[in-house]
Amino acid sequence: MKKITLALSALALSLSAATASASAGCDAGEVVAKLSHVTGGTTHPKVVAANNLADRVNKELDGKMCVEVFPNSTLFGDSKELEALLLGDVQILAPSLSKFGSYTRKLGVFDLPFIFKDMDAAIRFTNSKTGKDLLHSMDDVGFTGLGYWMSGMKYFSANKPLLVPSDANGLKFRVQTSDVAKAMISAMGASPQPLPFAEVYGALQTGVVDGQENTWSNIYTKKFFEVQDSTTETSHQLLAYFFMTSTDWLEGLDADVREKFLAIADDVTQEANQSVKAAEAANRDNVVKSGGKINVLTAAQRAEWVNAMKPVWSQFESDIGADIIKAAAGS
Repeated sequence: MKKITLALSALALSLSAATASASAGCDAGEVVAKLSHVTGGTTHPKVVAANNLADRVNKELDGKMCVEVFPNSTLFGDSKELEALLLGDVQILAPSLSKFGSYTRKLGVFDLPFIFKDMDAAIRFTNSKTGKDLLHSMDDVGFTGLGYWMSGMKYFSANKPLLVPSDANGLKFRVQTSDVAKAMISAMGASPQPLPFAEVYGALQTGVVDGQENTWSNIYTKKFFEVQDSTTETSHQLLAYFFMTSTDWLEGLDADVREKFLAIADDVTQEANQSVKAAEAANRDNVVKSGGKINVLTAAQRAEWVNAMKPVWSQFESDIGADIIKAAAGS
């Protein structure tokens, strides 16, 4: 019986050597599926979900399919992984939903600030017909969604306390490559600075950027709290990942293998999303225990944030689709 192979690399290893290492855990004749992601540690929701997927596939499809997990950008960084998927150099990814603006505008609904009341509302939307239809919004590109992996709600941190949006005036915030995220930062009077995830800690430490937005799991596992004054509990946006594969690769599987793989993928997704709230609460506590400061907003302060962000919805309504926004907001 195979075990999950977590491929580790050092700077001295070439990409080809790392790839060879990854394949070593699979048996001859099996379909090898490389799962690459950019997250490190052991407790992050994406890490847990990826390892659970590999464990399930490697046990239940033993002899037919083998999943190898490459964490922490050891195979591909977030700037190269989508291209690698189309080239067939990797078969499974879980990038942030903010990464797809150049392929489809529809997924921008997940970036709209304050569109989801909480994690439960977001999960309801992903399980709705509209949410499931969006999994196939890029089939023509060659990307097929398998599900949405929740990571948590996002919170702003900066090198000064942020209690109301005007506190962010003039600051530089790291964002993902999402037009919606950039518009959100601009609505605060701040400057959006797109950067790869792996560069965020260094950019905060050196002052290249003044702040960032992320979940408790990312803030804790990447130690962003060490190089920020404090984190404000805004819960302004969802961070979720587009658990995905290559359309061609999926369609090329034998029908029985594909059916079983899809069933496992759905099971792992539903299980992972139900466990995220506990993981986020634990990592919030970890931030506090490690010396991080948290600002809790009053009702009036939160209302200021919501009012400042609401115009972003109408700004992107024609791109995303009014029907999709309505479905998400009503979840």
